[in-house]
Amino acid sequence: MLHPSTDINKLIGEPATHPDFPYAPLDWTPEAARKAAREEKLELTDAHWEVIRALQNYYAHHDETSVISLRELHDALDEHFHLQGGLKYLYTLFPGGPIAQSCRLAGLKAPFMASDPSFGSVA
Repeated sequence: MLHPSTDINKLIGEPATHPDFPYAPLDWTPEAARKAAREEKLELTDAHWEVIRALQNYYAHHDETSVISLRELHDALDEHFHLQGGLKYLYTLFPGGPIAQSCRLAGLKAPFMASDPSFGSVA
């Protein structure tokens, strides 16, 4: 069976991404994010979805590198959400770590060292 991305008929008939999440990974859905959030005891609000969109956008525009830099992503999120309080604000939304937990919900692989099982999330 062909993967949907290799079948031209499926590509023509189905949009590649969710219209509200244009930079989402092809296999990601908002329903999957809601399910993962429930498992992590989070209720997703508009603020959570804004962070998910920002992460997906960042990853889509930094795809030319095989490794996403934790420091650069950390700084980009801090700057993007500066008016709301930066990373302090993001920790209130994602107590499991604004990068590690939000990447899981966004369907993205967290950068290396974004979480440490012995100490919990560090980013």
